[in-house]
Amino acid sequence: MPLTPDMWWPPAVLALALFSDAAMSLRPPKFIRDCLNGVGFPREWWWALIVIKTLAVIGLIAGIWIPGIALAANTGVIVYFLSAAAAHIRARFTGQAFWLNCLGMLALSIAVLILSFAL
Repeated sequence: MPLTPDMWWPPAVLALALFSDAAMSLRPPKFIRDCLNGVGFPREWWWALIVIKTLAVIGLIAGIWIPGIALAANTGVIVYFLSAAAAHIRARFTGQAFWLNCLGMLALSIAVLILSFAL
């Protein structure tokens, strides 16, 4: 489903948020390090999260012009943050990082999906 000309901005907002997250993760600040350590994510795999987020950014931006790509990327981002939420719950690491960062990004991702593809 192609994006309508006036609805390019929700995927762009999500792409910007993910780009910022990926950029910060290159030299993770304390709250990101605490989060990844809190859920027990191995440090030697932290780079994979940067790659995933960067690919999502590319998909969301490309999807503004290529039908279906933004929908696939947006769906992937939702699955990513659902997985992150499950990791938080499983590790019983449900402090501020879980509520603000993880669930906040999940809510943004779902809102973008609804605004861009369901309305």
